[in-house]
Amino acid sequence: MGADLKPAFPVKMHDSHHEVITERPVMSKPSQPNAVLVAIRTPRMTAEELESSLQELSRLVKTLGYTVVGRVTQKRSSDKYAAVLGQGKLAELAQWTGGSGKIESAFERPKHKAASKFEGADEDITEESDDESDGDEADDTSEVASGPREQAQIVIVDCDLSPSQLKNLERAAGVPVLDRTGVIIEIFSRHARTRAARLQVEIARLNYLAPRLRETGGGSERQGGGVGGKGAGETSLELDKRRIRDRMKELREELAAIGDEHQTRRARREHELTVALVGYTNAGKSSLMRAMTGSEVLVADKLFATLDTTIRPLYPDTRPKVLLSDTVGFIKKLPHDLVASFKSTLDEAANASLLLFVVDASDPSFRSQLEVTRKVLAEVGATESPGLLVLNKRDRLSPEELAALKSEYPDAVLLSTRSKEDLQALRERIMGYFESDMVDEDLRIPFTAQGVMAEIRAKMRILFEAYDADGLTVRVRSTPENLTAIKKKLAR
Repeated sequence: MGADLKPAFPVKMHDSHHEVITERPVMSKPSQPNAVLVAIRTPRMTAEELESSLQELSRLVKTLGYTVVGRVTQKRSSDKYAAVLGQGKLAELAQWTGGSGKIESAFERPKHKAASKFEGADEDITEESDDESDGDEADDTSEVASGPREQAQIVIVDCDLSPSQLKNLERAAGVPVLDRTGVIIEIFSRHARTRAARLQVEIARLNYLAPRLRETGGGSERQGGGVGGKGAGETSLELDKRRIRDRMKELREELAAIGDEHQTRRARREHELTVALVGYTNAGKSSLMRAMTGSEVLVADKLFATLDTTIRPLYPDTRPKVLLSDTVGFIKKLPHDLVASFKSTLDEAANASLLLFVVDASDPSFRSQLEVTRKVLAEVGATESPGLLVLNKRDRLSPEELAALKSEYPDAVLLSTRSKEDLQALRERIMGYFESDMVDEDLRIPFTAQGVMAEIRAKMRILFEAYDADGLTVRVRSTPENLTAIKKKLAR
């Protein structure tokens, strides 16, 4: 007997004695990478919100390398539902996947005498049974092919599923099923590059998998626990869950050590001017980062192409120096575990002197995306830093749309990363913001303290300098914090 990890991506867990618990079909190498989407429309969701969410899910699926061939949408009269799809919608889904369209028990369980008079009293089925026929209402927004349908190899559900919901939907569809959280975690896993990012993603993945472990059937106990087990009586499921807990403990300890290193680096930048790019995934943050710093950062038309924080100085160099950081993008329904795991990365935003809220102004849903960004930043405590709204991709807008946005957001910066004039205007806004808090002051630098001049030139703007027999007099423009630090060094 073993434990079955049902998500469609491979799962490897390590401890001192064990490596692989189980493997499922690999999503990245399907013979025919087709997917069908499943969505639930509740009374609180408008048709526009449903369509926006499904379009976003389609982009997520595309990022995984799948082609969306169809949709199945279920209307519900309540936000609470046991079964994902009713019988009619299960049958419709089966036309896309080739499944049975029915929820069948994986194995028969003994029935209680009191329940034996009821037909189909299987625990798994009754848990998810739905007496509402086709799930409250038929949905006329489902995509129905007029001819033969393309076969889908995976089902993607635009919400989070409970383990039993996931299990029953897989039985009916006959193919692997992933919910929205599973899709996002898989994308994060593929795009993580640094050790910190990989640790963060693995923690989130194990948090996701732990409640979805289940027995495959057979015996109920592992007799003679073997290496790594606690002896006879410990079930395979219990052993696998314990391995996950142990592995997560190791990951958190290693991530905490890396976090301490990042904290040390941030401490060294304590008095430096920092600007953090924040916003929805694929809003153009990496393109803006590349244009403003001249750095070779990854720019790709994919969701979550950037997970690791990149820090670069503005180019050409400014005085004082300004650092620009690119952070992980956000998305609706971003799994809480991922937000928690990436807290150390998002601390760059929380500690920034200025936040640039970058949005794709050509996306009709950018206002809701902006709210998502603000909500996630609030979760990590990044609400005190001042912000500047950057309406990106203005080159995709008509003159009328540009005029409307200028009227709606008079303080925002409208730009295209392809325009040098737009980039210079943003650069001036950034420097104007910092200079508004700067002060001008004359400093006397004796020849015995010439070593501080390198720090002065790096962190301050020199307006005037003159040498005499005793040393150097400089007039600088600086932040009060940097000025205080330099004065302390000169007083020693």
